[in-house]
Amino acid sequence: MDMGSSSAEKFYRIPEGKGPHSVGCTDLMTENAVEGSFLRLYYPSCDATDNEEAPWIPDKEYYQGLSDFLNMYRVVGERLFQYYVGSVTCPAKSNAAFKPGEKYPLLVFSHGLGAFRTIYSAICIEMASQGFIVAAVEHRDESASATYYCKKKSVSEPQEESTSNTEKEWIYYRKLKAGEEERCLRHKQVQQRAQECIKALDLILKINSGEKVMNVLNSNFDWNSLKDSVDTSRIAVMGHSFGGATVIESLSKEIRFRCGIALDAWMLPVGDDIYQNSVQQPLLFINSEKFQWADNILKMKKLGSNDTNKKMITIKGSVHQSFPDFTFVSGEIIGRFFKLKGEIDPNEAIDISNHASLAFLQKHLSKYLFTSKYEVKLTLNSYAAFYITVLFRTRSKVRQKSLSRRNNSQTLFLEVC
Repeated sequence: MDMGSSSAEKFYRIPEGKGPHSVGCTDLMTENAVEGSFLRLYYPSCDATDNEEAPWIPDKEYYQGLSDFLNMYRVVGERLFQYYVGSVTCPAKSNAAFKPGEKYPLLVFSHGLGAFRTIYSAICIEMASQGFIVAAVEHRDESASATYYCKKKSVSEPQEESTSNTEKEWIYYRKLKAGEEERCLRHKQVQQRAQECIKALDLILKINSGEKVMNVLNSNFDWNSLKDSVDTSRIAVMGHSFGGATVIESLSKEIRFRCGIALDAWMLPVGDDIYQNSVQQPLLFINSEKFQWADNILKMKKLGSNDTNKKMITIKGSVHQSFPDFTFVSGEIIGRFFKLKGEIDPNEAIDISNHASLAFLQKHLSKYLFTSKYEVKLTLNSYAAFYITVLFRTRSKVRQKSLSRRNNSQTLFLEVC
């Protein structure tokens, strides 16, 4: 059975966080200009039974942008997306009260090409449930399928007293022009993306210090509740695909990022100068089996040569889309046709990725982060018997370690280097 609009919510769900914290989310946009910051914040929350779950794709313009990115007619794409995923929500309570009383580590997340801030909610919610504040940036470098900023309406436009004096100015994905060299464009974009991640970091730290920040979006979230909530010594950056390249660029520019995690990184945008020892922080590459190719892997290894704090794993049976949420909200037929699903179950793939990420963060953000189930000597849950400590002990050439599933004869492999 493949999903329709009525079955999407019932049978296809973005997985909830497995950690001890409830999770809330809210959107933040600063300034009535394209230069401002735009992000979705995921955070440990108080129990909020009265709050609704946040919409997964909040505006129809995102359907239009996805249609452009996929080379579909907008009218067709918008109807298809509305039918299949229009009712989908992410399992985080919209504008739920922030859970005070602790200093949480901060994770800045960068989306991939053609994505936007809400599309990696499974990863972000899991991290928030484990005690992270997660700032998922929406990039305005024309690599998102769609994004927007709020601008003031012109005086000439008729306005009703009850309506806002601002309007959304949409920015859609920019395709390559005829004869344009892709690496040049992507390198320019990745530099802007890194600056947007750093700007998001600065913004959250301003809020943490008690500074007033104006949110141009309508929201009843109490930003003052975040004062003194961030442990400024425990900050990391994470991203997928183009976002993986953004992680590398961000690490090279900002030492406050203590470490980084690149999910199925696309290395084309990374500048040649980055390979000259400009990334000193620990870095974990988590790759899918089907997306990567030799030249891309060699660039990763070049970045991490002779550095024992740079590691790489590959999840067997996974595909490039095993990391974004589309893998969870698509049925088997559509998922396989559009390569949104691999041979491995989507929930198992994301669990392996999240477990590895948490173990890596546990090691390199120094202070004790998580509950006892996420120590560095970390055993994966019931479907896999494997110790993540191997990520931090392997010192030589690429080796393969098997993950035996307890209830199935299928074997998974992680390549660790």
